[in-house]
Amino acid sequence: MKKLTGLLVALALYATPDKSMAQNEVINLWPEGKIPNFKANSVEEKSVTDTSNILRISGVSIPTLTAFIVPKEKSTGAAVMICPGGGYGILAASHEGSDFAKWFNDRGISAFVLKYRLPSEKTMTHQHEVPLMDAMQAMKLIRQSAGKWNIDVNKIGVMGFSAGGHLAATLSTHFNKGEKASPDGKPNFSILIYPVISLTPELAHGGSRDNLLGAEKSDELIKYYSNELQVSAETPPAFLVHAMDDTGVPPENSIAYYLALKKQKIPAEMHLYPKGGHGYGMRTEGKGSLANWPAAMEGWLKSLGYVKN
Repeated sequence: MKKLTGLLVALALYATPDKSMAQNEVINLWPEGKIPNFKANSVEEKSVTDTSNILRISGVSIPTLTAFIVPKEKSTGAAVMICPGGGYGILAASHEGSDFAKWFNDRGISAFVLKYRLPSEKTMTHQHEVPLMDAMQAMKLIRQSAGKWNIDVNKIGVMGFSAGGHLAATLSTHFNKGEKASPDGKPNFSILIYPVISLTPELAHGGSRDNLLGAEKSDELIKYYSNELQVSAETPPAFLVHAMDDTGVPPENSIAYYLALKKQKIPAEMHLYPKGGHGYGMRTEGKGSLANWPAAMEGWLKSLGYVKN
């Protein structure tokens, strides 16, 4: 009974918006007591802002969406769900989350920052299933409430960074797979920034792969979650950014996904920069031409009619 009471209290707390973002709505992804694959546990969620002013969230076991909604008179009708990175071990929730939500809002696009569950055998069963479950559920919820938020159901995309890019690409290639599959879970476009795409030995970021798959890691699951191998004619168009000197997640990840999209004749735009490393978000000072990538993304969004000229 104590564990159940603690869970209900935690759910109530996560349903309450942060006072610093009072104008935004925080939405629980799952009904109380019905979080799939949930395992009773004593793990505490922790939020820490480091010396670089980066918010890092760990121990996420109750997933939420924070909605940044554009006023009707300024809205283009488009929306983006943002998946922060962090190697499936933490969420870099500010410079790969809320900072970009504000950027999109300034351009008439509503945004939703996804606080997805971090895979762990301590807090869930079949941990590899869980981030995708949360992303698919979040996309469904956005579509179901699109009218309330002045969003066009045909203009809802997903954005992800690093491991969050893997989740965004997984949603783009697996929305029609598994027991939670639904057409409403499909993004209309994807924006993948220095994404983990593949879990194969040649390309994988080992930490992301091991954190996602855990003890159930197998050749079968490695192939299933290697998204360059899962692209189909139904996969949405993509915009990709990577630095050639990224030693954390090799740029070949983006290249492999781009070529898979090209093979299926799916529109894609990829920007490879000579310098930048990994994990920069919009913090591109001193990284040369990489500073141009947000402008390139804005141009791509304009070409699709998601930003007004």
